Amino acid sequence: MQYDTSIVEQRAEESVGARIRRRRRELRQSQVELAEAAGINQGYLSQIERGKANPRRPTIDALAIALNLPQGVLIGGGDEHDAPQPWETRELPLFGSIPAGPPAESQEQLEMFPVLRHQWSPNCFCLRLALDSMEPTLKPGDIVLVQYRPDVEPEHVQGRICACLVDGEPTLKRVSVEWRDGRRLVILRGDNPRRAPLLIDDSREFQIQGVVVRLVCREC
Repeated sequence: MQYDTSIVEQRAEESVGARIRRRRRELRQSQVELAEAAGINQGYLSQIERGKANPRRPTIDALAIALNLPQGVLIGGGDEHDAPQPWETRELPLFGSIPAGPPAESQEQLEMFPVLRHQWSPNCFCLRLALDSMEPTLKPGDIVLVQYRPDVEPEHVQGRICACLVDGEPTLKRVSVEWRDGRRLVILRGDNPRRAPLLIDDSREFQIQGVVVRLVCREC
C-alpha cells in the first residue's frame, strides 16, 4: 500500500470530524460508503463530521484504515502529526489461525504483514479472521494485531477480545469470569448474538494465547 504524503498537509485548527470529512471527499466517498468500510453507523459518522460526537480510539483506527491515513493524521495536535510523514512500517507474522505456541516459533506462519512502526512489538502477531463470531465489531477478512500473552489470567482481561485455545481448538472471543458455587467459570462470548457463549469449567483445557490490541486492516 503506497501512502501519498501530499494528503497530510493539515491545519492544526481542524477538528477530527473536519479532517475525516475532507479526506472522505478527496476519495469521492459518500458517508454511507465510508461508514460501511469502517464498520460504523452512518448517523454516528455524520455526528463525528459535524463535531457532535467524539470518536473513541477504535473508531479512529477503523476510520484511518478506511481512509488510508495514519491515525495521527486524523487526530492532529502537533507538528509531527500535521507535517508530511513517511509511511514507516515493520513486519509481523500473519496467521490464518491462532498459533498454538510462540508466534516466532510457530510453523503455521505463511507470510508477514506490515504494521505502522509505533504498533510493532516483538511479542505481537497479526491474525486474519475467518469467522463471523465477533460481528459487527470485527468482520471476516479483518486483520487484527494480537499481543502474545500466554500467561495472563482471565480475570485480568475481563471484557477483552482474546485469542484462546479450548481443548486445543482456536477461538476468538471476549473473556469474562464468574464464580458459581465457589468455582471459577470462564465465559467466552462473541459479539454476534447468533453465536452461543462457551462456558469453560475446570474439566476443559483452556488457555489464552493473546489479547487483541487493535484492528489493523479491513477489506473494503
